[in-house]
Amino acid sequence: MRSARTLQQLALSVSRRHHHHHHHQERSAGIIGAPFSKGQPRGGVESGPDLIRAAGLLQRLQEQGCAVKDYGNLTFEEVADDEPVGRVKRARAVGGANQRLSEAVRAVKKDGHTSVMLGGDHSLAIGSIHGHSAAVGELSVVWVDAHADINTALTSTTGNIHGQPMSYLLHELHAKVPVLPNFSWVKPCVSAKDLVYIGLRDVDPGEHYILELLGVKVFSMSEVDKLGVARVMEETCDYLSTRVKKPIHLSFDIDAIDPSVTPATGTPVVGGLTYREGVYITEHLCQTGLLSGVDLVEVNPLRGQTEQDVQSTVSTAVDLLLGCFGRRREGNHPTDYRLPEP
Repeated sequence: MRSARTLQQLALSVSRRHHHHHHHQERSAGIIGAPFSKGQPRGGVESGPDLIRAAGLLQRLQEQGCAVKDYGNLTFEEVADDEPVGRVKRARAVGGANQRLSEAVRAVKKDGHTSVMLGGDHSLAIGSIHGHSAAVGELSVVWVDAHADINTALTSTTGNIHGQPMSYLLHELHAKVPVLPNFSWVKPCVSAKDLVYIGLRDVDPGEHYILELLGVKVFSMSEVDKLGVARVMEETCDYLSTRVKKPIHLSFDIDAIDPSVTPATGTPVVGGLTYREGVYITEHLCQTGLLSGVDLVEVNPLRGQTEQDVQSTVSTAVDLLLGCFGRRREGNHPTDYRLPEP
């Protein structure tokens, strides 16, 4: 008798849980395009935002019951004399663009939306995470990428800031980051214990040293292979919720996915996440109810060899974002759905 009752209770809690997940009315996306490419050397990535929109992102979000407000594309000032500072390239342009983005993301959060920043290159995570944190307080960051992007201005061998954004954001690295022009506004706002990496497979020695030094939680592709993506996401969420449940910022570099699926990106690395693993990550984070800001960066149509390369990259980007806002592969239906009577 008791076991039957327990089963009933279990069934009830499961159906309640599902009911909650199917109720998407409260989700709303505030979309900001950031057509900016100066954190790295390759043109083309500035057309990412409009391509992702052109693939039907807004309509498809609305169709799955998500409210959408498109804040349009930010415009960024041209910086005349942007000489390298030591090895760092285009610091003034990157600093200025990120300051503008930070204010824009902050406004989107104040309006009550989940922010969606369409890049552009990954240097934009500086402004996106900074603005998000300025609006809501302490964040957890889930960084899905082939690269750790945690070089400091001094460990970086290329000087491209898209490989450095995390170093400006972490409290623990503040003393190791030199002062750059147009960067004085950046205040570190993330603790190393609130950061999780997924998908790493091309990490510089300086970055590897920093990750170990700070004890950052990393699920490289080796861990994804060993544990499987379901276990990785379970451990990620357990790890982030051991203390207090903070809002989650997902920073997703399209190059996290294997280049056989998303080839149109600036720094592809073989052996990446499958399409299915990528979508699973977004589905899982959506279901936490804590996802509060998203970046989708490094889609570069000029890096695709064919139109099909670009299509595949862009449509994967769209699907990842749909997963962030409640699309589930098992299917969805609106809460008020009723079967038609004959």
